[in-house]
Amino acid sequence: MATGAVGLLAHRLARAQSAFASVVIARGGEQPYADVPFRSVSPGWGLRGHAMRYAGAVGKVMDGIAPVLAEVHNRPDVALYLADRFPLLPVVLFLHNDPTGMRRARAPADRANLLARLASVACVSDWVRRRFLEGIASPGPVVVLPNCIDMSEAPVSLPAREPTILFAGRVVADKGADSFVRACALALPELPGWRAEVLGADRSGPNSPETPFLRELRLEASGAGVALPGWRPHPDILAAMARAAIVVVPSRWPEPFGLTALEAMACGAALLCSTRGGLPEVVGDAAVPIDPDDPEAMAGAIVALARDPARRLALGAAGRARAARFDVTYAAAALDALRRDLLAAWPDRAGRPI
Repeated sequence: MATGAVGLLAHRLARAQSAFASVVIARGGEQPYADVPFRSVSPGWGLRGHAMRYAGAVGKVMDGIAPVLAEVHNRPDVALYLADRFPLLPVVLFLHNDPTGMRRARAPADRANLLARLASVACVSDWVRRRFLEGIASPGPVVVLPNCIDMSEAPVSLPAREPTILFAGRVVADKGADSFVRACALALPELPGWRAEVLGADRSGPNSPETPFLRELRLEASGAGVALPGWRPHPDILAAMARAAIVVVPSRWPEPFGLTALEAMACGAALLCSTRGGLPEVVGDAAVPIDPDDPEAMAGAIVALARDPARRLALGAAGRARAARFDVTYAAAALDALRRDLLAAWPDRAGRPI
């Protein structure tokens, strides 16, 4: 079953070695992963809005589980509902995106309210943390817990990589897919034997719609010699990253973290990467910086890297080393430490064994 980035991360953490047993609760449908405890919920029908019906369904499942702590990903509204419904339970909000665009977190007063009512707020990057704290006089319990990758799952980097320039992810303007195609249109005539490919669709899953943006991009890609085979399962994406000589992450929007960049580094690809949002925190000096709004400069960077196998090899090694710092073993240990601290400090839990 297809799942997005947050689902992938929740799965990695839920199955990691931990002092805590995790149960994943998510919207209905098939269980996306068979190796972690999972509870499916459906908002059902009623007079309340969809978000509150969903939160209520989550609360009913939690009634039967009796957790010691609740972790809510990317849903401030659900976190607040659960904090009200279970006043003796510490609730943590994990933010994977810019909170200023989220319901119940857009204004500084909303975010201050979250700090006052929740046990903690955990952000996937310092960029997200700074966005959350904008306009708030008293910072409160906000921590940074970066996203993670399971290095044991990363395909072995091939010694002789394919002469492929790869884009992987959502094929939308925010991700710079059109800029990538335009850069490749300029670069490929200078690189005999090389090819370019865009893996992805408008959203995660095999039933992603054919949007106007995609239709226009297909025409442009066809003229540029760039392949657009569409959505692929996540293991196929990682395998393609392990084969490709170059991976490009040309995000226009400020990436809250940049999981695609992390995965490309873990797979040993030479990475060209935008510097917006939290991406610099992820890649450090293990990538070539690019401007997603300058396809000509991007093309020049692609050509230079394609013609320099020694630099590609060095970048691939640096990327693997950098990605190892985000391995799930470290993330799980940091999460366990946060959980212990919160339970020790929480009034109703203080002094109780964990």
